[in-house]
Amino acid sequence: MSGHATYQPQNAFMKWMERRLPIAGLVYSSFVAYPTPRNLNYWWTFGGILSFMLGAQIITGIILAMHYTPHVDLAFKSVEGIMRDVNYGWLIRYLHSNGASMFFVAVYIHIARGMYYGSYKEPREVLWILGVIIYLLMMATGFMGYVLPWGQMSYWGAVVITNLFGAIPVVGDSVVAWLWGGYSVGNPTLNRFFSLHYVLPFAIAGVVVLHIWALHVVGQNNPTGIDPKSDKDTVAFTPYATIKDGFVMVCFCLLYAWFVFYVPNYLGHADNYIPANPAVTPTHIVPEWYYLPFYAILRAIPNKLLGVAALGGSIVILAFLPWLDTSKVRSARYRPLYRQFFWMYIATVIGLGYLGSQPPEGIYVIAARILTIYYFGFFIIVLPLLGMFEKTKPLPNSISESIFPAGAPASKAKA
Repeated sequence: MSGHATYQPQNAFMKWMERRLPIAGLVYSSFVAYPTPRNLNYWWTFGGILSFMLGAQIITGIILAMHYTPHVDLAFKSVEGIMRDVNYGWLIRYLHSNGASMFFVAVYIHIARGMYYGSYKEPREVLWILGVIIYLLMMATGFMGYVLPWGQMSYWGAVVITNLFGAIPVVGDSVVAWLWGGYSVGNPTLNRFFSLHYVLPFAIAGVVVLHIWALHVVGQNNPTGIDPKSDKDTVAFTPYATIKDGFVMVCFCLLYAWFVFYVPNYLGHADNYIPANPAVTPTHIVPEWYYLPFYAILRAIPNKLLGVAALGGSIVILAFLPWLDTSKVRSARYRPLYRQFFWMYIATVIGLGYLGSQPPEGIYVIAARILTIYYFGFFIIVLPLLGMFEKTKPLPNSISESIFPAGAPASKAKA
């Protein structure tokens, strides 16, 4: 089965509906008979996991919004009330707070997989850019959600991050005043952040629809980086991909459940269980773990404006990856030098994450500056030069050739 069958309604009602609103046919062609490269590995399951996590975050977020009070005098108490007085409120809150971390775990793996296998290269540039837009929206949504409990770290995180916009020439002060809704972080700020935190996930969902649409137009990449050339290079999405995706999703949900039920506060910060106090500054202000690499880049640069520019540039530069990487070969399987630089880049991001959690002093700042140089050098220097000088391995003629032993008929081999 190659996955190219056409949907045929089996009863009168479905035939009637299909002629007027062909939803069943769209679902069948997109998630049942959709031709999928037969060599996809488990790293290709995180797109489905991300869709699942987005749905979980929206559902739990709506329930929490029913009980949350966006007022500086009541927000902290309302969160405690959710935990103590709402039926299963503790579960909904922990699902939501840990779900944000699981969401970012999945998206970082998804991005790394795309970079390793060259999923951003032609003709998938728009698909990749839409993914970067989703990531930016996720970061904005996560930050605003972190402010809502109105604990010490929430309040001071809002103070630090919103003040960064003041470094923007000409309009910086106006932007900060708009974010605050006044002259300091206060009740209008909390109301703005609550409203945006509630709305942005639906914007993410809209861009996700475009992302999936773009994926179905250009087709999925695969570990070889070679586009399917015939039916024997593909299999039907269902059952082959759905079984594989379902297995990994169950494993991911077990990890998610472990955090929720056994260590629900492990990824948070203890200071956020202290009510916000504008008169007491925490010893060490840190954002959530998924922002730490970029926080380290910000602090590595002594000039505030340049630091903010580097912070923004470290994320936006991902959108230009299709043009910065000049190699014609997609997959790192056939790019030995790129593989080495790629893993150095991953180590750099992890190192920046650790440095972002440490005090901005001494050796930590020096190390952050060194890693920041490599972070940007990877995109601006390494990738353009590798395309010119790297000697790549020979590519197989087709996906099937990369899977089946020489001379073995594809029809007799396992998919």
